[in-house]
Amino acid sequence: MNIYNAKEIEKIKKSAQLTKKVLDLAESLVDVNVSTKTIDDEVLKFIRANNAKPAFLGYMGYPASVCISVNEEVVHGIPLKHKRLRDGDIVSFDTGTIVDGFYGDAARTLPVGTVSKTAQRLIDVTKKSLELGIEQAKPGNRVGDIGAAIQSYVESQGFSVVRDFVGHCLGKALHEDPQIPNYGMAGTGPRLKPGMVLAIEPMINEGSYQVRVLSDKWTAVTFDGKLSAHFEHDVAILSDGPEILSN
Repeated sequence: MNIYNAKEIEKIKKSAQLTKKVLDLAESLVDVNVSTKTIDDEVLKFIRANNAKPAFLGYMGYPASVCISVNEEVVHGIPLKHKRLRDGDIVSFDTGTIVDGFYGDAARTLPVGTVSKTAQRLIDVTKKSLELGIEQAKPGNRVGDIGAAIQSYVESQGFSVVRDFVGHCLGKALHEDPQIPNYGMAGTGPRLKPGMVLAIEPMINEGSYQVRVLSDKWTAVTFDGKLSAHFEHDVAILSDGPEILSN
């Protein structure tokens, strides 16, 4: 568990803010018939133009700068030239940057054209669950308080929380301990302390929480083929509560 001082948190914030701008760019490119590879290419250019490095490109062999996951794809979808967005899709972007040796990491899910009421509700519930999780990221609470807040709300809305992938801490590395599950029991897990920086990222499914990984060894999809949504923020725990660095 890394505890960061105020200067270091400012450096993480700088990277998180750039990551937020990367997501803004990706969002601006969402349109019917746009190739996911085109979006990834523009993201890479933007990151390099801002004197930063893509956190995901080459990470454990991942071949792109942004994970682009469509519909039933939960996380780690690989951008491809022939993969084009269609009206009614939902698309999740998950990306990260490295600025001055510190990491940012954030995600959001968006509708493409006109989507079903269920798809829009899934997006809205996932975003709200992240907000509820962040509210619990304060000194003295435990990691389980975050997951319990997310899980109880999501399940009350008839959706399910992915178990195979979880949030994490970050700063000098993309993934630092402890992990931050989006499910669990309140009052359990490591205690939260000022100076911790968390990447809280609920991945929420329309149907079953179960997932499987495709033959590309990256793309995780829902086991039942139903929709999935994903939101993520970088959150610093300060003495007076959480600060969203990637907002």
